[in-house]
Amino acid sequence: MVAASIPDIDGLGIVFGQEAYWRFHHYLGHNVFFGLAVAGVGACFSARKIVAFAMYLFAFHLHLVMDFFGSGPGWKIHYWWPISDVGYRTQYVWNLSSWQNTVAAALLLLWTMAIAYRFGRTPLELVSPSLNERLVKSRRDSVLANE
Repeated sequence: MVAASIPDIDGLGIVFGQEAYWRFHHYLGHNVFFGLAVAGVGACFSARKIVAFAMYLFAFHLHLVMDFFGSGPGWKIHYWWPISDVGYRTQYVWNLSSWQNTVAAALLLLWTMAIAYRFGRTPLELVSPSLNERLVKSRRDSVLANE
Protein backbone atom coordinates (compact mmCIF):
# COMPACT_ATOMS: atom_id res chain seq x y z
CA MET A 1 0.00 0.00 0.00
CA VAL A 2 2.83 2.38 0.83
CA ALA A 3 4.65 1.61 -2.42
CA ALA A 4 1.46 2.20 -4.38
CA SER A 5 0.66 5.47 -2.61
CA ILE A 6 4.04 7.09 -2.02
CA PRO A 7 4.45 8.49 -5.55
CA ASP A 8 1.89 11.16 -4.64
CA ILE A 9 4.25 12.55 -2.02
CA ASP A 10 5.25 14.98 -4.75
CA GLY A 11 1.75 16.44 -4.45
CA LEU A 12 2.87 18.03 -1.19
CA GLY A 13 4.23 20.82 -3.36
CA ILE A 14 0.77 22.31 -2.93
CA VAL A 15 1.92 23.73 0.43
CA PHE A 16 4.24 25.98 -1.57
CA GLY A 17 1.42 27.12 -3.83
CA GLN A 18 -0.53 26.06 -6.87
CA GLU A 19 2.38 26.77 -9.21
CA ALA A 20 4.73 24.45 -7.27
CA TYR A 21 2.07 21.74 -7.30
CA TRP A 22 1.58 21.94 -11.06
CA ARG A 23 5.35 22.07 -11.63
CA PHE A 24 6.45 19.14 -9.45
CA HIS A 25 3.50 16.75 -9.24
CA HIS A 26 4.21 13.73 -11.49
CA TYR A 27 7.93 14.57 -11.48
CA LEU A 28 9.57 13.95 -8.11
CA GLY A 29 7.65 10.82 -7.10
CA HIS A 30 6.56 9.49 -10.47
CA ASN A 31 9.84 8.32 -12.00
CA VAL A 32 11.69 5.03 -12.24
CA PHE A 33 14.47 6.11 -9.88
CA PHE A 34 12.06 7.00 -7.09
CA GLY A 35 10.32 3.66 -7.71
CA LEU A 36 13.58 1.74 -7.41
CA ALA A 37 14.40 3.61 -4.18
CA VAL A 38 10.96 2.88 -2.71
CA ALA A 39 11.22 -0.80 -3.65
CA GLY A 40 14.76 -1.01 -2.27
CA VAL A 41 13.89 0.58 1.06
CA GLY A 42 10.78 -1.57 1.38
CA ALA A 43 12.75 -4.72 0.60
CA CYS A 44 15.24 -3.89 3.34
CA PHE A 45 12.42 -4.23 5.87
CA SER A 46 10.99 -7.40 4.35
CA ALA A 47 11.78 -11.04 5.03
CA ARG A 48 11.75 -12.21 1.40
CA LYS A 49 13.75 -9.36 -0.06
CA ILE A 50 13.74 -10.23 -3.77
CA VAL A 51 10.03 -11.08 -3.88
CA ALA A 52 9.22 -8.00 -1.80
CA PHE A 53 11.33 -5.78 -4.07
CA ALA A 54 9.42 -7.04 -7.12
CA MET A 55 6.04 -6.59 -5.43
CA TYR A 56 6.87 -3.05 -4.25
CA LEU A 57 8.07 -2.15 -7.73
CA PHE A 58 4.88 -3.63 -9.21
CA ALA A 59 2.66 -1.66 -6.79
CA PHE A 60 4.59 1.53 -7.56
CA HIS A 61 4.16 1.01 -11.31
CA LEU A 62 0.47 0.21 -10.87
CA HIS A 63 0.13 3.73 -9.46
CA LEU A 64 1.94 5.16 -12.48
CA VAL A 65 -0.30 3.24 -14.90
CA MET A 66 -3.41 4.47 -13.10
CA ASP A 67 -2.09 8.05 -13.21
CA PHE A 68 -1.15 7.69 -16.87
CA PHE A 69 -4.75 6.95 -17.79
CA GLY A 70 -6.76 8.36 -14.90
CA SER A 71 -5.28 11.66 -13.73
CA GLY A 72 -7.15 13.74 -16.27
CA PRO A 73 -6.07 15.67 -19.34
CA GLY A 74 -2.85 17.64 -19.16
CA TRP A 75 -0.91 15.37 -16.80
CA LYS A 76 2.23 13.65 -18.00
CA ILE A 77 4.38 10.99 -16.37
CA HIS A 78 8.03 12.01 -16.34
CA TYR A 79 9.32 8.45 -16.03
CA TRP A 80 13.02 9.15 -16.68
CA TRP A 81 13.27 12.37 -14.64
CA PRO A 82 15.82 13.75 -13.64
CA ILE A 83 17.83 12.28 -16.51
CA SER A 84 15.23 13.40 -19.04
CA ASP A 85 12.43 15.94 -18.85
CA VAL A 86 10.35 14.07 -21.44
CA GLY A 87 6.81 13.50 -20.24
CA TYR A 88 4.53 10.72 -21.45
CA ARG A 89 0.76 10.97 -21.85
CA THR A 90 -1.98 9.30 -23.82
CA GLN A 91 -5.05 10.41 -25.71
CA TYR A 92 -7.01 7.70 -23.86
CA VAL A 93 -7.03 9.62 -20.59
CA TRP A 94 -10.06 9.89 -18.33
CA ASN A 95 -10.86 12.37 -15.58
CA LEU A 96 -9.87 11.76 -11.99
CA SER A 97 -13.51 11.56 -10.88
CA SER A 98 -14.54 9.02 -13.52
CA TRP A 99 -16.32 5.68 -13.42
CA GLN A 100 -13.06 4.00 -14.49
CA ASN A 101 -11.24 5.22 -11.39
CA THR A 102 -14.21 4.31 -9.20
CA VAL A 103 -14.23 0.75 -10.60
CA ALA A 104 -10.45 0.44 -10.19
CA ALA A 105 -10.67 1.65 -6.57
CA ALA A 106 -13.52 -0.76 -5.84
CA LEU A 107 -11.60 -3.70 -7.34
CA LEU A 108 -8.46 -2.85 -5.36
CA LEU A 109 -10.54 -2.54 -2.18
CA LEU A 110 -12.12 -5.96 -2.85
CA TRP A 111 -8.64 -7.40 -3.43
CA THR A 112 -7.47 -5.92 -0.12
CA MET A 113 -10.50 -7.40 1.64
CA ALA A 114 -9.88 -10.80 0.05
CA ILE A 115 -6.28 -10.75 1.28
CA ALA A 116 -7.48 -9.77 4.75
CA TYR A 117 -10.01 -12.59 4.79
CA ARG A 118 -7.75 -15.26 3.27
CA PHE A 119 -4.43 -14.43 4.92
CA GLY A 120 -5.45 -12.40 7.97
CA ARG A 121 -3.43 -9.39 6.89
CA THR A 122 -4.58 -5.82 6.34
CA PRO A 123 -2.71 -2.61 5.53
CA LEU A 124 -3.12 -1.74 9.22
CA GLU A 125 -0.37 -4.21 10.10
CA LEU A 126 2.17 -1.66 8.88
CA VAL A 127 1.14 0.99 11.39
CA SER A 128 -0.53 -1.03 14.13
CA PRO A 129 -0.02 -4.80 14.14
CA SER A 130 -2.18 -5.18 17.24
CA LEU A 131 -5.09 -3.33 15.60
CA ASN A 132 -4.67 -5.50 12.51
CA GLU A 133 -4.80 -8.63 14.66
CA ARG A 134 -7.93 -7.44 16.53
CA LEU A 135 -9.68 -6.52 13.27
CA VAL A 136 -8.93 -9.87 11.64
CA LYS A 137 -9.85 -11.78 14.81
CA SER A 138 -13.19 -9.96 15.17
CA ARG A 139 -14.01 -10.63 11.50
CA ARG A 140 -13.15 -14.32 11.83
CA ASP A 141 -15.16 -14.58 15.07
CA SER A 142 -18.22 -13.05 13.39
CA VAL A 143 -17.92 -15.42 10.42
CA LEU A 144 -17.63 -18.43 12.76
CA ALA A 145 -20.62 -17.24 14.82
CA ASN A 146 -22.77 -17.11 11.68
CA GLU A 147 -21.88 -20.63 10.55
